[in-house]
Amino acid sequence: MAIDPEDRQICTSADDHNVDGPNAVAQPIAQTSLFTFDTFEQLTDSLKDEYRNSVYTRGRNPTVSVLEDKLARLERGEACKVFASGMAAVSSVILGLLEKGDHIVFVNQIYGPTLELAEHLTRFGIDYDHVPGGLLNDIEHALKPETRLIWMESPGTMVFDLVDIGAITALAQDRGITTVLDNSWSTPLFQKPITMGVDIVVHSCTKYLGGHSDLVAGAVIGSDEILEQIFYRAFLLNGAAVGPFDAWLATRGLRTLPVRMQQHESAGLQLAEYLQQHPRVARVFHPALSGDQSLLKQQMTGSAGLFSFELQDAGFDEICKLLNAMNVFRLGISWGGFESLAISPNRGNNVESLRAAGIPEGLVRLSVGLGDPDILIADLEQALSK
Repeated sequence: MAIDPEDRQICTSADDHNVDGPNAVAQPIAQTSLFTFDTFEQLTDSLKDEYRNSVYTRGRNPTVSVLEDKLARLERGEACKVFASGMAAVSSVILGLLEKGDHIVFVNQIYGPTLELAEHLTRFGIDYDHVPGGLLNDIEHALKPETRLIWMESPGTMVFDLVDIGAITALAQDRGITTVLDNSWSTPLFQKPITMGVDIVVHSCTKYLGGHSDLVAGAVIGSDEILEQIFYRAFLLNGAAVGPFDAWLATRGLRTLPVRMQQHESAGLQLAEYLQQHPRVARVFHPALSGDQSLLKQQMTGSAGLFSFELQDAGFDEICKLLNAMNVFRLGISWGGFESLAISPNRGNNVESLRAAGIPEGLVRLSVGLGDPDILIADLEQALSK
């Protein structure tokens, strides 16, 4: 994997402080709830454009703006807003752009809470359809005159299938439909959806962008026009503003993002290749090890450390035995941090819903952290033997 030198410079630059005074290498934190003005005229003028002016940290804060500028440049977008969580970012896109009677098409396997939100919003007259695969004919068939958003994940949640981003965005552009892609898995270093025609990119900054499992945040990147609409129609009104300290932590996380992603990629591939050869493993779901590599090479420049595998002839009991036998891998629901995690979508009472979503009953998901790959493989070996 080669990282774009421009991206590496954006992540590692130490010139992003925006206060007067000596040039501190670590950006100062504007840990304040509000900003005061010398005259009432200045205050009223700033209130007319809270999207661009710091008046109250629920709207704009200098420390948060540093992170937003970096993420916009990394994704090759015009503007960015950072939120208090990934789901705050997701919900603000939908609530900021859609109205009663509008329709969304979700493409590929989608993060569960995103679909839960979509189901919740049917109470308010926003409808949706889900196309678990990425076939253009199926997507086109799901479109309606009321369709306003096509929401994608690539790679998709849990089994990490790819979809043809360029073909889907072309389909949407012909019909005036806005496209959204959750790019949390790839990060801007490995995939740049906006350069492929996607209108809006969403991130959970909690994952790889932060990288240390010590913050919760989300981000939306797109055109300045779209971001301003989301700002006034959802961001300000929902109140899901990230705190300055969490934004500072996320900016700190970006400093090491290039070297961390190289390690996640290398270690993740080592573990995936090991599991591919293991007799207790039926299949490994990793984009870099899938049969058709042409789409991956067309859209991506690397792969992350999150993937899954299917245990042979396994149900909930076998999954519990495997996960409970792990010593180095911890059991947890998130991913993208320095630690290595394992989890399964099988909860013991949801087999039918897993099958309907195309997820094997014996699926186990691994988030490969920054630990030594040989130690992680040894942990898998002893757990699989039990």
